[in-house]
Amino acid sequence: MIRAIITDIEGTTTSISFVYDVLFPYAREQMANFIRTHREDEIVRTQLALICNEAGKPLEEELAIAQLLTWMDEDKKITPLKTLQGLIWQHGYDQSHFKGHLYEDVPRNLRQWHQLGIQLYVYSSGSVQAQKLLFANTAWGDLTGLFSGYFDTRIGNKRERESYLHIIQDTGFAPNEILFLSDIEQELTAAAQAGIRTLLLVRDGDKPAGEFAQVSNFDQIELPA
Repeated sequence: MIRAIITDIEGTTTSISFVYDVLFPYAREQMANFIRTHREDEIVRTQLALICNEAGKPLEEELAIAQLLTWMDEDKKITPLKTLQGLIWQHGYDQSHFKGHLYEDVPRNLRQWHQLGIQLYVYSSGSVQAQKLLFANTAWGDLTGLFSGYFDTRIGNKRERESYLHIIQDTGFAPNEILFLSDIEQELTAAAQAGIRTLLLVRDGDKPAGEFAQVSNFDQIELPA
């Protein structure tokens, strides 16, 4: 029986184009000014120190900014970068520059699963803050109350089995009581290696001939017994 569902965001609940055409360009455009404006904030100072740790050398502020932009161009999943992106996106949401995109089948099914008593979680390479912001600012209202927890790269790489073992321990459910939804087969492989049940979301294009059961939207999901 499924007692918990963990969902990816990009390509699963949310259009990839929203992430790459709206969120990432906004963060890139605002990054330098945000750091210069908020350099004295403790959270920003902490992230700047972590950037130096990741780079393996001390970096002055402008070099740190340049490093962040390089990591963005390379689509790196680095925690201080994701944290700073989340802070910038919070400003964008607060100023109503955009709303969090969800496929229309997502909020309906999230609410139904929540009403059934299933615990809902998010696991995304975007920071927990960014995850909460997206689900708090949707056309269907604030959906954050539906979720029992959020995981990001601090729990581990999404393509590594150990990350899912940590999630199993954190949630307290048996592996076969958890269903993981993602559009990335390598992530599903890692989750399956940890004993978690999996389902591949194929939102656009041809369905891959992979080893995983596939659906094109949340309406097609039939929860296994």
